[in-house]
Amino acid sequence: MNRIMLKSKLHRATVTDANLDYEGSCSISLAMCMAAGIINYEQIQIYNVTNGERFTTYAIRDPETLDQVCMNGSAAHKANIGDKVIICTYGHYNDQESRLHVPTEILLDDNNRMK
Repeated sequence: MNRIMLKSKLHRATVTDANLDYEGSCSISLAMCMAAGIINYEQIQIYNVTNGERFTTYAIRDPETLDQVCMNGSAAHKANIGDKVIICTYGHYNDQESRLHVPTEILLDDNNRMK
């Protein structure tokens, strides 16, 4: 049996920008992505703590910023600048792996700095 388990999360990130005219996705600073093990184009789930929206998109690693979380395209309708979000990735693990698996959890402050 395989189980879908939380692989990593960026907990309580603050949305810093929204760009309706971009093709889609969520731009996240490279440092945050590296800490959480998120790669370019990886599927992510976003849970908006501020308004209750939940949606799926993909990550774009932004090497130019230290603290950016930018909603692009249709995702910009789901989260506004200043909203608090939880960004999660999931993985498929066999039964033995799932019993030993510990997800990576990155806690962020109000400025998207890792605690």
